[in-house]
Amino acid sequence: MLRKLAITGFAALAAVVTSHAQTPKDTEAIKNLCGCFEVTFNYAETFTNDTTTEKKAIGKLDDHAVVEMVLPIEESPKKYVLQHILVAGGHVIKHWREDWEFEKTSHWTYNKDQNWVKKANLPATAVKGEWTQTVWEVDDAPRYQGTAKWLEANGELFWLNRADAPLPRREYTKRSDYNIMERTNRLTVSNKGYMHEQDNKKIIRKDGAKDSVLAYEKGYNNYVRVADSKCENALKFWTPEKKAFWKDVTNVWEAQMAKGNSLQLEKVIEDKLLYEALDVVEKKNLKDAARKKEIEQTILKYAKVK
Repeated sequence: MLRKLAITGFAALAAVVTSHAQTPKDTEAIKNLCGCFEVTFNYAETFTNDTTTEKKAIGKLDDHAVVEMVLPIEESPKKYVLQHILVAGGHVIKHWREDWEFEKTSHWTYNKDQNWVKKANLPATAVKGEWTQTVWEVDDAPRYQGTAKWLEANGELFWLNRADAPLPRREYTKRSDYNIMERTNRLTVSNKGYMHEQDNKKIIRKDGAKDSVLAYEKGYNNYVRVADSKCENALKFWTPEKKAFWKDVTNVWEAQMAKGNSLQLEKVIEDKLLYEALDVVEKKNLKDAARKKEIEQTILKYAKVK
């Protein structure tokens, strides 16, 4: 059902023809990111320059899979929005979101220490034929953004990009000895699912100094397509009310980020992370303008745009 939903939703785009229309292979790749998957996450440091502590540059493969639904929630000729919903440990969680935009000329880059800078007005020739992937946190704050072309080789479709990002949860909850993850993201897509392969650098970035690489990391996030029945709880979770609430959150972020060229975030305000504060707002069951106003007030406690 999920795969049919994805295909049906995206099929409407085929009827729209413009001078900048994406290729059928591009749309095939993005459609195949949608559906119900069992996912395994594996990371290991391969090399390290850390001389202060002894670190083992080796990892043990973890074959424990969680279930993740990737649902297409918005489609237009040059933009697809995919919402990830995680099913793990008996819980259903709104996970991260990814936007795919064709020939996008305005990009945000991560500087350091929860600061993003807009790189606007790129020439059209610089992004011709390219798709920009923007990854958003569980609270819809930005995480990282990169652009590249979808390519085909050996019967597979792949997309390769490098982007700076803040530390992921699996890292910032355990360590604070570096402040940038330079991510090399490689997506390899087939009808059976896709592999998100990563070659990452853990970087120490300071004002007025050259970046210092603390360690290198390899990552494999393997998405294996499974029966849609395994995602029934995720579908029940993503109600029209929840979708409407998070659409308002997205709209507030878009409006605020359109106002300036620099975004500074605070991780914790009044002992709450932003997603926890938004959860409080959601539970109030506000409607329309009142809901959007409180969402905006909440986000602006954590985000400053200049």
